[in-house]
This record gives sequence, structure tokens and C-alpha cells, in this order.
Amino acid sequence: MATPYRPNSPRPKNSSSSQQRFNNRSREDKGPKRNEKIRATEIRVITAKGEMLGVMQTSKALQLAQEEGVDLIEIAATAVPPVCKLIEYGKYLYEEAKKHKHQKTATKVKEIKLRPRIDVHDLMIKVRRAENFLYHGHKVKLLLQYRYRELEHPEIGLETMNKAITELMHICTRDNEPKRTGRAIVVGLTPLQANRRKLIHNAEPSDDDQEDDSAVDNGENDTE
Repeated sequence: MATPYRPNSPRPKNSSSSQQRFNNRSREDKGPKRNEKIRATEIRVITAKGEMLGVMQTSKALQLAQEEGVDLIEIAATAVPPVCKLIEYGKYLYEEAKKHKHQKTATKVKEIKLRPRIDVHDLMIKVRRAENFLYHGHKVKLLLQYRYRELEHPEIGLETMNKAITELMHICTRDNEPKRTGRAIVVGLTPLQANRRKLIHNAEPSDDDQEDDSAVDNGENDTE
């Protein structure tokens, strides 16, 4: 039986340039519509700073974007009419990535530990740290731990906890009433909306990635 003829030439492969164009096109398809890809004939336009320019024809908005050297990006496709923003595409992607990163970190709970007889200076250090965490959108857990001898006067610890809460009520809401359970008092604090947060005890916000007191021994193992 004769062997079937098979050509020796290999199957042609995609060139690197065509593959790169395909990758770029795939990335573009995942992003919002922009410039000539916007299909609506009439849109609502805002600037990069959030200023409202009103409703206008898409062709006019594209001309405005070209004059300012920016892109026209559709940011609310389901609105009537769709909302588009005049902003450079790279800057838009950066702002969106920054926004999503902040949303992820906002779910963290930072722990601040107190002692019943903590002095005023040390208490305000704790308050400033808690305020900074809340300013960055983190939840805060205030944990006051008693040693055994301190249980003879539980009202001292409760008073300390209430002082700390009072100093932070401008930037958060309290999740629960401070009550003693065993040898501890725990209160959860939730930050206010970002546009309502303000600093009173800090001159300016510190870094967002500061460590809390969760790994600090606050006398829990003390059996005095």
C-alpha cells in the first residue's frame, strides 16, 4: 500500500505582531466603551473633576475630547442618557484600580487594646491610631482587658472605654454598647462615609498599612 503524501512544510504560525494586536484588542474589549465605540447618539458629559457639562450630541462630545486632548469614556452605560467622562484612558484605569484597592482594604478590622488604668497620654495615642484607621475606611475593634485584681473595680475599665469611644464618635458609629464579658470589654466601630470623615486628633492621615494591636500581649496571660 502506498504511503499517503504529506507536505514537509510546517503549518504557518501566527506572527508575534499579530498575536500582540490580538492581545491588545482583547484588553480593549474588556474595558468601557470610549471615543468612536460609543453607540449612543446623545450622552450626558462630565469632566475629569466631576463637573457636569450637561446632555449633548455624542459627536459634539467627541469633538470636545479631541480639543482637550483626552478620551471620551462611557462610565454609566445603563443611564438615560448614558454618562460619559472626559478623561485620559490611562488615568481613568489608574483611578479605578485605586478605588477597587481601597474597597478591598476597607473590610479589614483593626484591633486597639486598652487597659483599665491607662493614663491620659497613652489613651490619646491609642485614640489617634484608631482615628487614623477609621479615616482610611477600616473597622476598629476596641478591646479592654482586665487583670484579675482589676475586676474588683470594673467601673474603671468601663469609664476608660467610654472615654475612648467619645473621642472617636466624630468619625465612626458604634456597633454595640460597651458591656463586660468575662475579663474583657469589646466594642466595634464602623467608619462614617468617606465624605463625612474628618481628623481631629491627627494633624494629617498616616500610612494606611500601619499594624494594629492584634499581636500585642496586653496582659491576657497575667494571672495575678
